[in-house]
Amino acid sequence: MDLQAFRDSIAQSQPPAGLSPALQALWWDAKGDWDKAHERAQARDDTAGMRVHAYLHRKEGDQSNAEYWYRRCGAAPSTLTLGEEWQELARALLGQS
Repeated sequence: MDLQAFRDSIAQSQPPAGLSPALQALWWDAKGDWDKAHERAQARDDTAGMRVHAYLHRKEGDQSNAEYWYRRCGAAPSTLTLGEEWQELARALLGQS
């Protein structure tokens, strides 16, 4: 799946089958369901989930919690806009870096 197909899928009621928990989190975030996105980001204790978790807390406005998650996954806190960070994450998780 490429980024455009992923974006297009957001019009559906459920994420496409086979998405990783981290991609599901970004999908739910794009749908405006922060709680569901947060739940999916925590579903697996891996680098991808921690990275999306950091983004979600940054979006929430909880910068100290976001910084904790950025540190846990070994990433520097993002200075991109939230939209740019979402796109960067989606591309990376879709293998389109």
